[in-house]
Amino acid sequence: MKKRQERRDASPKRPAGNSKPNFRNTGKPFKPRLKKAPVDDGTIRLNKYIANAGICSRREADEFIKTGLAQVNGKVVTEMGYKVQPGDVVKFDGKTISAEKNVYILLNKPKGFITTTKDEKDRKTVMDLIANATTARVFPVGRLDRATTGLLLFTNDGYLTKKLTHPSHTVRKIYHVKLNKKLTHADLDEIKKGIRLIPEGIAEVDNVSFIEGKPHTEVGIEIHIGWNRVVRRIFEKMGYEVEALDRVSFGGLTKKNLKRGDWRKLDEKEVSFLKML
Repeated sequence: MKKRQERRDASPKRPAGNSKPNFRNTGKPFKPRLKKAPVDDGTIRLNKYIANAGICSRREADEFIKTGLAQVNGKVVTEMGYKVQPGDVVKFDGKTISAEKNVYILLNKPKGFITTTKDEKDRKTVMDLIANATTARVFPVGRLDRATTGLLLFTNDGYLTKKLTHPSHTVRKIYHVKLNKKLTHADLDEIKKGIRLIPEGIAEVDNVSFIEGKPHTEVGIEIHIGWNRVVRRIFEKMGYEVEALDRVSFGGLTKKNLKRGDWRKLDEKEVSFLKML
């Protein structure tokens, strides 16, 4: 019994941290199979290709594909999951389309810049501020006038642009307004009820209130309608002059950690949220 114990004690000890080798029936140590990284062969699903072209969402693209509106290299494709190869010519409803990768850029616009892609008078435009953001051809979603500051979204996603700017859509925007004089409680209540503007009609606001800790010359207003200069016109109709107007929120996006004149790209969660609005 003692000899057995001595023999057991004399066996070499395995270094700490080393696990026991796993042997199969072959007697050879087990080597785990490493998963191969997916190979990017440049293909893209047809529904994604159509969505990236700014035509519609992927789900809507599936329905259009079923009805035979998509062609690849001259042939109608109705197969779900069909992959477009590099160099393929894709047509949708008879027109050739291109699936450029979608880009989404958020700018904190300063004063003095015009919301346009090109100005005939050679004035500064918002495109100058994002010149180094992307090589893709992007466009502003909606507009801010020259004197207005704050959040402005840019993208080449035509589907999302149409969705966010369509009159029937309700994208909420919040503005910080500075007036030339104190806003009275009576006028505040009138704005809450809705102010008639010509020619559009009643300008309904979602919320308007004094900003806590600020004088009554500063107001926060939440609104979803996209009429031209609507916030300025509301206060002008009530006899006030807007000295400063800053868009602090757009569709849930905020200016957090984004300095005036700076831009950043949206992450996937932010893009998904905008598409669900």
